[in-house]
Amino acid sequence: MFLIGQYDSPFVRRVALAMRFYGIAFEHKPWSTFGDADKIASYNPLRRVPTLVLGNGEALIESTAILDYLDETVGPEQAMLPARGEARRKQLRLCALATGLGDKAVSLVYERVLRKEQLKLWVERCEAQIGGVLAVLERERAAAKTPYLFGERIGHADIAVACVLRFTGEAHAGLFDAARYPALAAHAAHCEALPPFREIVQPLAPPSGD
Repeated sequence: MFLIGQYDSPFVRRVALAMRFYGIAFEHKPWSTFGDADKIASYNPLRRVPTLVLGNGEALIESTAILDYLDETVGPEQAMLPARGEARRKQLRLCALATGLGDKAVSLVYERVLRKEQLKLWVERCEAQIGGVLAVLERERAAAKTPYLFGERIGHADIAVACVLRFTGEAHAGLFDAARYPALAAHAAHCEALPPFREIVQPLAPPSGD
C-alpha cells in the first residue's frame, strides 16, 4: 500500500504516524495537491490528501476514515482509539477539535499565499476559531495528569493535537504562543521527541501564489 501526500500536512502526517506506531509498512508518495494534482486525481477525484491506496487498488480518503480502517486492521487491543462508549466519544471530540483547527490553519495559509488581497472578515473568523480551539485544548491537556490525553498510552487525539500544533506554529507563529499555552507546548514537545515523530516530519512548504 502507499500513502499519498506530503508530511507538512498535519492530516497526512497523522496517518503516517499511526501507521508507524502500528508497525504497518507503506510506501510514501510525497505528491503535492498543486504540482501533482493530476496524479492524485487518478486515485482521489477530490485531488486531496491524505489518500491511502491499498494493495488491491482500493483508495481510502480523508484522515479519519483512513484511521478507522487502520484501527480495524490492527484490532481493538492494539487500536489507539477505544472501540465504543464514552471513552471513544471523548477522544473523537478532541480529534475533531484538533483537525478542525488544522482546517482553519490551512485555510489561512491559502488565504495568505493565493489571494492578492486577503478577506479581513474571513481571516478574523479563522483566527477566532483557532484561538477558541487552542483555549479548549489547553484546558483539556492541563487537566490530564497522565503522559497522554487519555492515559499512559498515545492515542489518535494526541497525534492529531501534536500535528496541528506543529503546523500552526510553523504557518502562523503569532497564533500559537507557547507561553500562553504551556500544557499544549509541553504535549507537542513530548510527542515530537518520540522516534516516529522525529522520522515522519517535513518543514512547511506552502504553495506558491505565482
